[in-house]
Amino acid sequence: MKTTITRRTALKGFGTLVALPFLESLATAAPAAKSIEVPRRLAFIYVPNGVNMATWRQPFPDGKLKELTGILKPLNSLKEYVTILNGLACDKARPNGDGPGDHARAMSAFLTGCQPRKTHGADIKVGISADQFVAQAIGNKTRFPSLELGIERGGSSGNCDSGYSCAYSHNLSWRNESTPNAKEVDPKAVFDRLFSGNDPAELAAARAKRELYNKSVLDFVMEDAKDLSKTLGTGDQRKLDEYLSSVRELEQQIQKAQAATKLPAPKPNMPVPPAERDQYWRERYQEHVRLMCDLLAVAFQTDLTRVATLPFANEGSNRPYKMIEVAEGHHDLSHHGNDTKKLDKITKINLFHMEQFAYFLTKLHSIKEPNGTTLLDNVMIVYGSGNGDGNRHNHDDLPILLVGKGGGTIESGRQITFARRPEIPLTNLYLALFERMGVPAKSFGDSTGVLKL
Repeated sequence: MKTTITRRTALKGFGTLVALPFLESLATAAPAAKSIEVPRRLAFIYVPNGVNMATWRQPFPDGKLKELTGILKPLNSLKEYVTILNGLACDKARPNGDGPGDHARAMSAFLTGCQPRKTHGADIKVGISADQFVAQAIGNKTRFPSLELGIERGGSSGNCDSGYSCAYSHNLSWRNESTPNAKEVDPKAVFDRLFSGNDPAELAAARAKRELYNKSVLDFVMEDAKDLSKTLGTGDQRKLDEYLSSVRELEQQIQKAQAATKLPAPKPNMPVPPAERDQYWRERYQEHVRLMCDLLAVAFQTDLTRVATLPFANEGSNRPYKMIEVAEGHHDLSHHGNDTKKLDKITKINLFHMEQFAYFLTKLHSIKEPNGTTLLDNVMIVYGSGNGDGNRHNHDDLPILLVGKGGGTIESGRQITFARRPEIPLTNLYLALFERMGVPAKSFGDSTGVLKL
């Protein structure tokens, strides 16, 4: 017989709902740690324009990972959680008779496995994405069925790539074949969403009050927190204090950014124009990515959601990376023509992205689960791009990582190379992940079978 574990899920205050991590003191019983079930989480992190494949590939055979080199070097401290998947393909990112437009197809087909209709009008069509397939099945178990986060804002109309709508190259998550899920790129908006109550009127008033008096969301729940702390054991009291401190630190970082934009405090039901804030974040890319990673980690830690997407930039992004002394645009550099200097700069961008990913993984590894594992033990994170080499615009042998142990269902710390003929669709990986998330499917997109991991 399973022992039911229950806990108080949130601290409540005026317009505020602060979800909590698992606190053993609030369990209805105290079973052995190994009998406590923890949820699995699924995330997809996308990088645009492909990578320098020469520095992605590792100089050792398949099997147990040795010392990682090149672009993957930042993952060495956590390589036991990393699975390198070589040889997977995204056929629907290819033209297949539709001519140019590889960037739009790369991002829109990455999670759907479907060929996007070539149009820049309102008749966009591709397919439901892997994250939404899972979210629609298990999203009722969490406050948010899924989270769609991002770094670069993007529209869903206009011609962005050789006759393809901007919707294709700006959106990773698709609710259905004609409806992309707009991503949220403002950390403050994400924070407010995660830590706000359910009453819209109360929420707007509370936000205005916090802005006016420079209050924290925690100020609204401190009485509740003090009452709760009295019921906890010493270990859980410390855990609660550490968690609330981390929330406050995250909030302060976002407030600092808000102040730096010199925007007026938002008024109830009146959104702040995004232009100046977006410019602030463009100049602080690393801080922006890491805040989004922190917010996603909190959402997973408190079981606010179990499914998320986070592209580090839109596909075809021409963002310069001046913080690492790369002044040229990323997309321009990706058409390197085998020029050594351009390839070196592409490698610097790829390495920089990987360093941010390593930051996220380290964060997940630092968060303890109630059964003695870490959050990184219970996630499955796909990291990769729908383009292989940005110069060739190839969509076979994609740069794909699967990170996390999926609650002990994945033998990680390995490199696996799949046969190139016949091609193995990337969507076969998603079928394997669906099974581990408790929503098995016979097919998805252009899949041909469940990938063996």
